[in-house]
Amino acid sequence: MSERRHAFTGSPYEAQFGFARAVRTGNRITVAGTGPVEDDGSSTQGGATEQAARCCTLILRAIEELGGTAADVVRTRMFLTDPADQDAVGEVHARFFGAASPAATMVGAAWLCRSEWRVEIEAEAILGDGSSGGA
Repeated sequence: MSERRHAFTGSPYEAQFGFARAVRTGNRITVAGTGPVEDDGSSTQGGATEQAARCCTLILRAIEELGGTAADVVRTRMFLTDPADQDAVGEVHARFFGAASPAATMVGAAWLCRSEWRVEIEAEAILGDGSSGGA
């Protein structure tokens, strides 16, 4: 059995709900749904663009802590509370993960953990699979 390693971002929900931001088992990293939470526990100010960028920053921080990079991301899921935000969130996603071209899903959600959140994102990475970049 592979050793299980965890990454935490300090979100108040990690302790409250009993989960890790990311878990690495073998060469696979799974990142939980990540909301726009600042280091002090407050919500990221601004619209969908700023919130999506914060989500992606936290996701990459967790992946890098566990030995991966953005190039290792193979799957993302984006949850939006307003379909009008799809282009803004998609542009942020492309900036962070476009070079890896992961399989991606963007869906509407009736609500997220905090009413001011417009987006939440989760990701999966596989390290050392030889598919990073290139054709």
